[in-house]
Amino acid sequence: MAVPKKRTSKSKTKIRKSLWKNKAHVTALKAFSLAKSILTNRSKSFYYAMNRELVNSSEPNSTGEE
Repeated sequence: MAVPKKRTSKSKTKIRKSLWKNKAHVTALKAFSLAKSILTNRSKSFYYAMNRELVNSSEPNSTGEE
């Protein structure tokens, strides 16, 4: 005959949930830190190529044309 399992206590459930949320929080902080370092050009571990056309199109034209 099948016997039902014991219930998991609320404290164990909260502990597991908080660990899971903490992992997500740490990952989000790392991603945010990398994004800030890329935007401020201080990244030493992340290399990327910039599209020259996008960079040049944002600067004003030196010939006076719009």
